[in-house]
Amino acid sequence: MLFFSSGFPEHLSAMAMVCLSDFEAYAKKYLPRIAWDFFAAGADECSTRDENILAYKRIHFRPRMLRDVSVMDTRTKLLGTEISFPVGIAPTGFHQLAWPDGEKSTARAANAMNTCYIASTYSTCTLEEISAAAPGGFRWFQLYIHRNRAVSQQLVQRAEALGFQALVLTADLPYTGKRRDDVRNGFRLPPHMKLKNLEGAFEGDDCSEYGLPPNSLDPSVTWNDIYWLQSLTRLPIIIKGILTKEDAELAVRHGAQGIIVSNHGGRQLDGGPATIDALIEVVEAVQGRMEVYLDGGIRKGSDVLKALALGAKCVFIGRPALWGLAYKGEEGLQDVLRILRDEFRLSMALAGCASVSEIGRHLVQFSKL
Repeated sequence: MLFFSSGFPEHLSAMAMVCLSDFEAYAKKYLPRIAWDFFAAGADECSTRDENILAYKRIHFRPRMLRDVSVMDTRTKLLGTEISFPVGIAPTGFHQLAWPDGEKSTARAANAMNTCYIASTYSTCTLEEISAAAPGGFRWFQLYIHRNRAVSQQLVQRAEALGFQALVLTADLPYTGKRRDDVRNGFRLPPHMKLKNLEGAFEGDDCSEYGLPPNSLDPSVTWNDIYWLQSLTRLPIIIKGILTKEDAELAVRHGAQGIIVSNHGGRQLDGGPATIDALIEVVEAVQGRMEVYLDGGIRKGSDVLKALALGAKCVFIGRPALWGLAYKGEEGLQDVLRILRDEFRLSMALAGCASVSEIGRHLVQFSKL
């Protein structure tokens, strides 16, 4: 089974890619069905996956006029490191399903656009390959804690040694959500692809579930394991998957330095809140004690502006990054990031904000529907 073509169809190379949905349509048409279904999948009926996008439509702007937007500044900082605009790349697995160079292309595109890339535990390139592809790039490492804690400890220490600047602990996956299309398709990584960072860790095991032995993740992880992680590394720890004020408070109390409000792209518990709705509760609970980020449902520059208005410091894109890779590798992902940046800058200007520091809650209202 072919999981990618060596290039992109010639007749579409000149196609006008105007917005992110153009990349989505391209990826749906040209990726192998099993790869598309894996990337697109949500849990159960996909209500939460779809709600992540729909929720933005209930938020409306209160734009201000005559504000001198002749000089625009989209820069912001994540834990003190400057990025060119507040959109990073969320951790997603198996980038080689989208493009032969996989995560190496992702790292190069993020570096070229001067933004943050969160590399996944489930990468199809090693952390060393990712680092070498874009030396000096701004990267965080996303961690799943495995039952075999030595595997996780080694990953954390490798990431720190390679210059990754933060650790992102995914908190919403004690078990994998039920993604119906993956079950129907009997999804497995093709034989020539490997979870490179975990090679050798599960020798001799039946690696049937997403390239790993079934039940290899540790479902017994608790808040106290953040102290264990802090004992392994000096890197700041960011908790990904927080959706409530109670958990936001616990993240602060346990010394985390950031939260990513996330429902795993709607791939875990179906029926949870859209991330943009959960963001409001989390930001209110945190009260500026740590940075709050968001992923899920970002499809336009105006979505980025809405998330920042509601208190997110930055947003991260998951599926749209994969669509960009599927279109034209590093170049396609740069195109996706550039479109989001330009749309964000335009939305800012039309709403009357010349810099990110001028964006605030006053900029949005919720529709009465």
